[in-house]
Amino acid sequence: MKIAIAADHGGFELKSRMIKYYEKQGLVLTDLGTYSQDSVDYPDIAAAMAKNILDGAADLGILICGTGIGISIAANRHKGIRAAILYSDDAARLAREHNNANIAVFGGRTMTFEEAVRRFDIFLSAKYEGGRHDRRLCKLDID
Repeated sequence: MKIAIAADHGGFELKSRMIKYYEKQGLVLTDLGTYSQDSVDYPDIAAAMAKNILDGAADLGILICGTGIGISIAANRHKGIRAAILYSDDAARLAREHNNANIAVFGGRTMTFEEAVRRFDIFLSAKYEGGRHDRRLCKLDID
């Protein structure tokens, strides 16, 4: 599975820690930036992630900004993207099982490293249930 990761300046530190942690676990995350704590615009970071997923370069993504809110709003503006803020363990599981989320979102200033890793592991292990959820997902992309 190909997984990309990106963050704005508010998520840079958490992104860097997650990359190192998952490399030790044998999972390589493609880093789409930002590459420092210098201020950047989160919609640009979200757009780069959306393009990466929609072009098939990555199967799943991780996005991080200060709270996770702005970057998830920006990502979800892209047709075909389902970015979910994983604010709890249950949300991490249900984001995949019910919503077939393709981007996990974290708040670099509102979540701990341990919470982010635990929730991303839950997200990765969960599988989309399909069935009754299919018709709802078809209604998400609005022209």
